[in-house]
Amino acid sequence: MWVIAGLGNPGAEYAQTRHNLGFMVVETLARRWHIQLCDVSGDVRVGSGRIADRAVQLAEPRAFMNRSGEALAQLPLKADDALMVIHDDLDLPAGQLRVRPRGGSGGHRGVGSIVDHFGSEFTRIRVGIGRPLDAHDPVDYVLAPLSPAELLDVRASVERACNAVECVVIDGTAVAMNRFNMRPTASEER
Repeated sequence: MWVIAGLGNPGAEYAQTRHNLGFMVVETLARRWHIQLCDVSGDVRVGSGRIADRAVQLAEPRAFMNRSGEALAQLPLKADDALMVIHDDLDLPAGQLRVRPRGGSGGHRGVGSIVDHFGSEFTRIRVGIGRPLDAHDPVDYVLAPLSPAELLDVRASVERACNAVECVVIDGTAVAMNRFNMRPTASEER
């Protein structure tokens, strides 16, 4: 079974920030596939269901980003479960995706926490947010509330990331890498 974890920070003040793209993807998948997310003991919201004919578990670690691995470690994962993590990425241009079968943290503290608890052998979907154009602190940039125009752009990225997750689950990571590891076309951006 795929365990699909979207990363973000808990609390309304972070809900519409770049750093919560992982949560946005999981919540969109839950709506698409009629999977109810529920609070469970500890720091994780989960929902079990199906994407196409494949069993999945959606998860949102509800601890702060740098404790994501600690929160996900509370899930009763089985030896044959596969972990997929969706997160924002400053080093990719806004709207671009990267699907990878393994790797390091790339400086992302949430991913680093997961690597510390699970090792580096998990699929990740990196959702590009780009770097701030001026001298803004990257922390302020990822945690700043999005404007209405920025939310439209982010929603397009979230939809593409959901499509990538579905592709990984249905067709495999290699197919998803071939399909989504390129710059989106103009029609895909909007």
